[in-house]
Amino acid sequence: MASSLPYTTPTLRRTANLYTNSNPNSSSSSSWPCFQGFSNCFGINSIWKHHILRAQAMTISKGNIASPRCANGVKDEPDHLLVLVHGIYASPSDWRYVEAELKRRLGRHFLIYASSSNTYSKTFAGIDGAGKRLADEVTQIVKSTESLKSISFLAHSLGGLIARYAVGVLYTSNASSIDKADCRKDSTLNASCNGMIAGLEAINFITLATPHLGVRGNKQLPFLLGVPILEKIAAPIAPIFVGRTGSQLFLTDGKPNKPPLLLRMTTDCEEGNFLSALGAFKYRILYANASYDHLVGRRTSSIRRESELVKPPFESLDGYKHVVDVEICPPVLSTGSKFPPEAARAKEAAQNVPNTQNTAEYHEIMEEEMIRGLQQLGWKKVDVSFHTSFWPFFAHNNIHVKDEWFHKAGAGVVAHVADSIKQQEKQHQSSSFISANL
Repeated sequence: MASSLPYTTPTLRRTANLYTNSNPNSSSSSSWPCFQGFSNCFGINSIWKHHILRAQAMTISKGNIASPRCANGVKDEPDHLLVLVHGIYASPSDWRYVEAELKRRLGRHFLIYASSSNTYSKTFAGIDGAGKRLADEVTQIVKSTESLKSISFLAHSLGGLIARYAVGVLYTSNASSIDKADCRKDSTLNASCNGMIAGLEAINFITLATPHLGVRGNKQLPFLLGVPILEKIAAPIAPIFVGRTGSQLFLTDGKPNKPPLLLRMTTDCEEGNFLSALGAFKYRILYANASYDHLVGRRTSSIRRESELVKPPFESLDGYKHVVDVEICPPVLSTGSKFPPEAARAKEAAQNVPNTQNTAEYHEIMEEEMIRGLQQLGWKKVDVSFHTSFWPFFAHNNIHVKDEWFHKAGAGVVAHVADSIKQQEKQHQSSSFISANL
């Protein structure tokens, strides 16, 4: 069921003001049953052993979360869990800089946890498998920290898809079907009526250069340069390098008559309430590289059609270097995503005879259906451009400062993320205080 909120607010663009709207949320169901960004997977360098040891150390240290104490001896326990999810063939060490900055800017109120359940080659076994492991990991953290009341996710590249699957598993509804209808009609109702994630109130869902629409299609995997023959042969070759995850990213997973995983993740079905789970978050933010990202295209990371892409401004927003544009996109009335018979025929052709014509047809159908499903929710879309940086071609790793020495150009993006979370937390606390005193 699509969101029925009659939004008339014009699209807001090019502003340094952080997101203040609480977008209405909706759940969706499909008539078909449930069946089943690249990070840099080829740039393996000489310090992997060091990263592996560091990841193991971080995993061990995060297993015992100590409760900090104030000067007067009273426990100052965190009540907001912020989960960081890395991309393909990566580890928690990718978040060193971001984790330090968030701790400095957000304070003890937040428990910042870098996920370690899907390190390195574990990300090759499928988005669904990685999502279930992440869901189990988050559940254990919540159980071990009784003070937690709310939860947010910050994910990079493939991690955004893993996080989307995980929240679908972790979602629980606390409203009847009638209540959900009321929520869709009245955006002023408390967000808690839309459900919870891991038993906590969902606040922020933020992704950085995540291939939400997969990587099939023209320039969705930019390092192929938009060459049709390369894009045609990439789909059957991808599983050789990145396993089951590759077929899911290219939308060729499963039997021809079954919808691919990424399409299922734009709706609610037996496998998980994926759309309702995203709708439970008060804020959903997409950060997309407008250029120089050779692993994840701008369309797929910003959930836009080709016709919706506009040339980004040249100058950065004040105080946030390389953050060039902000667009607030309200929900769009839609019947939701489907897997029509022509899609099944196109998928079979794309799997068995992957020529340029039938693969393009399949991609066009799937991209439109995924967008129709996801646009039922409101999104804040942030464009990032490293065109003035010293190493703009590192955009995919710059956006989350994977390495403080090589990717420090993304510091302004991290600052924008941190300030967005901080401002939204203040607004959430204020609205909660007002509601409690009504």
